[in-house]
Formats: sequence, C-alpha cells, structure tokens
Amino acid sequence: MNYELSVPGLHCGGCAKTVTTALQTLDPSARVEVDLTGKKVRVTTQATASDLHETLAKAGYPVQDAEPIRQEPVVTAITPEDQSYQDTMRKFWFAAVVAVPVLLLSLPDYFPALREALMGWHVLSIGAALLSLPVLAWSGGSFFLGAWHSFRNHNANMDTLVALGTGSAWLYSAVYALAPGLFPPEAAGMFFDVAVVVIALVLLGQALEAKARGQSSEAIKKLLELQAKTARVIRDNQELDIPLARVIVGDTVLVRPGEKVPVDGLILTGESAIDESVVTGESVPTDKKPGDTVIGASLNKTGAFTFRATKVGKDTTLAQIVQMVAQAQTSKAPIGKLVDLVSGYFVPAVVILAVLAFLAWFNFGPSLNFAVVAMVTVLVIACPCALGLATPMSLMVGVGKAAQNGVLIRNGEALENASHLKVLVLDKTGTITKGQPALTDVLPLGGYSAETLLTLAAIADRRSEHPLAQAIVQGALKRNLTLTEPQAFEAIPGQGVQATVDQQVVLVGNAKLMTVQGIDLAKFSTATDRLADEGKTPMFVAVAGQAAGVIAVADTIKEDSTQAIRTLQKMGIEVIMMTGDNQRTAQAIARQVGITRVLAEVLPADKAQMVKTLQQQTKAKSLVGMVGDGINDAPALAQADVGFAMGTGTDVAIEAADITLVGGNLRALVYAIEVSRATLNNIRQNLFGAFIYNALGIPFAAGVFYPALGLLLSPIIAGGAMALSSITVVTNANRLRFFAPQSFAEVKS
Repeated sequence: MNYELSVPGLHCGGCAKTVTTALQTLDPSARVEVDLTGKKVRVTTQATASDLHETLAKAGYPVQDAEPIRQEPVVTAITPEDQSYQDTMRKFWFAAVVAVPVLLLSLPDYFPALREALMGWHVLSIGAALLSLPVLAWSGGSFFLGAWHSFRNHNANMDTLVALGTGSAWLYSAVYALAPGLFPPEAAGMFFDVAVVVIALVLLGQALEAKARGQSSEAIKKLLELQAKTARVIRDNQELDIPLARVIVGDTVLVRPGEKVPVDGLILTGESAIDESVVTGESVPTDKKPGDTVIGASLNKTGAFTFRATKVGKDTTLAQIVQMVAQAQTSKAPIGKLVDLVSGYFVPAVVILAVLAFLAWFNFGPSLNFAVVAMVTVLVIACPCALGLATPMSLMVGVGKAAQNGVLIRNGEALENASHLKVLVLDKTGTITKGQPALTDVLPLGGYSAETLLTLAAIADRRSEHPLAQAIVQGALKRNLTLTEPQAFEAIPGQGVQATVDQQVVLVGNAKLMTVQGIDLAKFSTATDRLADEGKTPMFVAVAGQAAGVIAVADTIKEDSTQAIRTLQKMGIEVIMMTGDNQRTAQAIARQVGITRVLAEVLPADKAQMVKTLQQQTKAKSLVGMVGDGINDAPALAQADVGFAMGTGTDVAIEAADITLVGGNLRALVYAIEVSRATLNNIRQNLFGAFIYNALGIPFAAGVFYPALGLLLSPIIAGGAMALSSITVVTNANRLRFFAPQSFAEVKS
C-alpha cells in the first residue's frame, strides 16, 4: 500500500531518521521517503493506516491530514503551508512582545551598579521568570514536546538542541532568582531574556522558511493555475458551460479562439494552432487538424474546433505531470541520504560538545555564568536546520524548474546521475530524426520537369498506405500540386505500385520493381549512390516503360538535433548513435549531426546489452545515459544509468525512463543535463555553507577563541545566526528559479 502522510513536526535530518526508524520498526520491509520541505512522509508498506498514525504519534510526530489518509496521493498544489505559517507567526509575535518587558526586567543583569541600587531586584527576576514561562510553554512548546519524544525514542534532533538550550537557561535563572544564596557571588546574572529571544528567533526562522518553501514550489502552482476552470460541452445538441470536474470521457467539447483546452482529447472538427508550452516548453504553436490529439491546459490560438474528451481528472497529461513532479520533489538524491545519516549523529555529538564546554569553563573559566552561556550557545548555534534543508530545497526548485521547461525528472537519483553523465547513446529514429519519412529530392530524367515527375508519382501513390508512398503524396500537396485519382491501381508487395495516370502506366518503387518490369536503371547509379550516402531512400519512377526519374525520401533530422549534439559534446559528453539501420545510412545521418561513433545494425533485442557493454567499458564513475522513444528502446532505457524518453514516443518507453523530454526534441535533453548540473552545484553550495557555518560557529560558541580574542558569542546572537543560516540556504536554493542555460544558445548562434 502507498500512503502519503502530512507530518507538521518534521524539521531536520534527525527528524527524518526518527520517523524512518519508527516506521521500519513497524514494518522492516517498508520503503520510507521523508520530505522535510513539504513536511510529508511517503510510505510503501503492508501496515494499515491506523498503525502508521499510531506509530508516528508514539514517536512524537503526529499525523495531521486535511483529509483521511489515501492509498494514492491526491494531486494538489504545494502551498507555503499558510495555516502553519500563520500559527508560527502568532507564536513568534507573542514571544517577541513578551521579550520586551523581559529584556527590561533583565537590565540589572547587564549593569551591576543598577542591580545593587535596586532594592527589589529579586522581585523583578521572579517577574521575568513568570513572564517568560508562557513563552516556553506555548511558543516553544513544540520544541520541548519534540525533544521529549525524541528522548523516548533514543534519538536527538533540532528540537533537542533548542529545548536543552532554552530550558537550561530558564531553569538556571529560575533557581538563581528563587535561591540566590545557593550560588557563589561571581555567578550573579540570569538568562530569562535569552530563553525568550532565542525561541522567538527560531520561530521567525521557521516562518520565513515556510514562506520561502512556498516560493520554491511555484512551478507546480503555476502548472495547476493553467487549468481551465470550466468546459463548454455539447450534450443533446446544446452547448453547456460546466465545471471542469464534471467533464466525462466521451464528451464532445467546443473550444473557441483564445480559450484553454479543458482536458485531453482527439479533434473531431475544425483546425487551429495551439500553444502547448504548458507541457512541452515550446512556445511555437502547433497546427492541429481532425484526428490530432490536444492536451488539457494548452491555449487555443486561432480557429475553433470540437474534440472528444479522452482523459479527464487525474488521468490528464497535466495532472500526471504535476503528480510526477510532486513525487520527484519529495524524493531523495543519494547526496541527500548521506546528509540525513550525518545529521542523525550530528545532534548527539553537539550535546556532548556542549556538556564538555560547560565542564571546561566550569573548572577553568571565570565564572559559572560563563560556563552556562558557553553551553547554551553551543546548543543553539548548532541546530542542523540548514543542513537538513540544503538538499531537499534545491531538489524541489530544480525539479520544478525543469518541469516548466518540458523536462520531467522522476526522482532525485535521476537528477543527480544526469549531472554525472559522460556518455550518451542516442537512438536514431524518432530521437535524432523525426521518425517520419519526408520527400527530400526530385531528380527528373527523359524530358520530364520536376513538377510533372512528382505529380505523376504522387497520383500513382495516392491509394497506397505505405509510409514512403504517403511521404511522396504529402510532399506533392505541400508544393500545391493538383492530384487527381489514378484510373487503375495495384500495390506490389515488397516492390512498389503500378497505376494508370492519364492513360499512361506509371511505376513507382524500388530497384527490384524496375528490374522485374525491364526498366534500365544504369544511368541512375551515380544519383542513387549519392542519395544513399546521404541516408536517403531512392524511389524510381517509370512512365510508359521508360525511366522518368528518381524521387528520394528520408527520415529527416529534427531542427535542433545538430545544435543539441554539438552542445552535448561541448559539455564534455561523448555522444554515440545507435540504430538498427544499415551502416551506410547510419553513417550518413551521423555525419550530418556531427557524431563520430556509430553503432549500426543493432537488433532491438541487443540494445540493452549494447548499453551494458558501454557501461563496462567506461571509466569508473562515468555514467552512461540512453535516449529513445520506441518500445524496442525500453530495455535499454531501463539498463542505462539514466534513461531519457522522448515525450512523443511510446508509453512503454516513457514508463521505463528516468527523465521524460515532453517536447520530443534534443534541446530538452541539453536543458535536462544543464539543470541537473546546476541543481547539484546548488546543493553543494548549500551543504558547504551549512558545514562551514557549524564548523566555525561551534568553536566560537564554545569559547575556543576566548583566551586569544576575549570573544564569547551571546546565545541571542547564536539564535539569530542559526535562523539566518536556514534562510540563507532556502534563498540560495531559490536562485535556481532564475536559472537560464546559455550553452545551447551559444552553440546555435
């Protein structure tokens, strides 16, 4: 069973470890994914929903679902958790308001002369204790509750550090306020203000993180906002405007110029140009005619048309994209799993360091207060929030950015592996080329003009269903030639066609057809050899028993393939073409796009083995990617370290792939690799910043530099620095929202 749980108490890597351990104790075979940014837990388990709720509640992480738990996650927009943000801000403002009188009451602690002059100083201290207690209980209650549950489960997390730091500061101060005689004279001073202000700063940091997380998920929110709100359906010969949710499969839907296509479907009547950039990332409108598919949320530009709804609700292309992106954003990259492991041991290590700092300064320091300050500051400044957010925040933004540009990344592992690719294997048909034959050359002979030759051949082929014959017909129509019906027609399997056009017998086919019919092709040998070298298929035309010319058909190269391949090579990636075509045709296509290594005449069943062989041949840590679109590419896509499926290909190939290129062009492949590299670099920046922050902050907090510099951080400054570190990580991750790759544009220009 698959479950998605909303767990508001998730904060850091320690939380992730606690939750994972608890669920895998319940079910050792369970697969658990913890999303710290979205505060969600996805579980694949045999346990029941009630067992999951109970287990997480005992672990200190109660499940808080807006709806009953479902076996399949519901497709919704990821929000900045407005309710959670508002609750956190209310707690922050309460702590901030209380902090003002507490700070005023704490002034005698900072001015010994004032303390001696005030007769009721201890009364003021007790007042500060009473004022600060509601802050710890309400504003900081979640920290203490989380710390208690972690302790019961033999774990430690961010809550542990905040609770120990603020709790020990308040408890020490309260005991001193009630019984100052228990302390030596040099221990004068209290830290009620520290407890209140640190809690306020931590809450402010969490609220700002929640707000920033909302900005990080703009990609999905924008996708969902693109949906039409209503649809105009035709039922019982009446046009009805109905909510999108009421459209059913089979409905006839009318779309007018300027309107959005409400759901996926198949055009019945009318023609138009449709902007499908919502899913493909391509801003150039696509011409559509009866029989073509339309995608929900795309924008109708020109004509009106009707279509039959084929996919509605969660089955539409947009809904599936949103679901895939949401799952990818909450998945873990390998580097993130390592961070979670480190974070799980980091908190206990910090507690030990804090105790050691206290003991060191208690025995060798200037005062007991100094030892308390050092301990509290270490606990506060070392909270691993920034460390826990470093990977998931970048992953969320990077995956969302890719989706906006027609690249669907299935999970964090695929994104990380894509950034390390050194070898890319490209299938030829449908990947480098369009996958559809098109007319390329018309070479007349014997007094015929090119226009006359093409007209005769197209009329002869008009009744043929063969792809090569249809390519000739479509080529003639695009040249605005007038095509009549042939007087007689016969398809000759494996050879071509024979038809009567204008009382003349016209033959269109391969060399075998001409040989059987006694047509001399010797004079065409030079032309046909050249066409073959160019990767084109020659079709011979004979009229009234005499050779009339050659018409060439080829699977043409996609417009952006050459530039994209040059860009990949410039990025340090070896590009290899793999095809089942013969060596001569394969080499011809490879020369045109700049590929030097070709694997030709590869049988469909051998493609996966070929990828495996390349993986064994490449250097250590050099990953191999595969790009394809057909059913026969699926095993190779699954075998590759990263499989890229063309979005125009088969569902089987897309299902087997790690990354889908919705637009079906190689420019999206370049973008996928570039955004993967940018995201991984962003993660490294975040991790470096978080580790450096702790590496420098903890020694300063522990007073390591005090003997030389006379410097000891205040716990309040430490609280502000801790919150600032988390905000810095989130802000740096959000820089990816403005990522704009340059390499493809540079090569193309």
